[in-house]
Amino acid sequence: MGLFSATVKLIAPIFIVTSPITSYLDQIHSIHRTRSSAGFSLDIPLIMLLASILKVFYWLGSRYALSLLLQALLMIGMQSLLLHVALRNRPLSVSTHTPFAGEKAESSGRLYDFWRWRPVRPYWVFLAYFTLALVVLQVLGNGSESYTQLQGSVALTIEAALPLPQLLSNQRRRGCKGFRPSVVVNWLVGDVFKLSYFFLSGGGEVPLAFKACAVFQFLCDLGLGVQYL
Repeated sequence: MGLFSATVKLIAPIFIVTSPITSYLDQIHSIHRTRSSAGFSLDIPLIMLLASILKVFYWLGSRYALSLLLQALLMIGMQSLLLHVALRNRPLSVSTHTPFAGEKAESSGRLYDFWRWRPVRPYWVFLAYFTLALVVLQVLGNGSESYTQLQGSVALTIEAALPLPQLLSNQRRRGCKGFRPSVVVNWLVGDVFKLSYFFLSGGGEVPLAFKACAVFQFLCDLGLGVQYL
């Protein structure tokens, strides 16, 4: 058990840091190669960008494991690239990116068609304003333990919801076309490494919120895996 624990603690941080590349590079390549992002939920980069940006600010107050911070920074870069490629290769109907694909876009019920805009610029403007707002809040709430814990809870809750849009999209379309199985495999492998690392790490190195959200995300990822069967 000691050898297993030591091996996991050695390998898991490396896998966690590189997981943004291993998980999403094939999806980016597939969209670029086919010139279509139909079937891929744009909510995935939205969720991961919001969660990762929040986790960077959370680290400033929590100082959790460095490997998780590096993962968040690399994830921001990869998800920005994924969003860029997906937006450039959108089909004419935006509804193919929604969890309720197949319905009319206006029936999504999103205020101001949030994250369903046809122009590209609003996506990046929103992310810029979101980051700027966090900078202001960081200055105002600097040193507040309650604010730091709120950051972490919000970030991890958002990230835990990552598989849900794709689960709903696949269920509505009765298929997984457009969403690469390699992403699901990497998510599941990553979940196993994360859970092993989180629960084998010393007390305080990985906050409880990380562990709880990782368990929920693993269960959702299993659901995605079942959809491919």
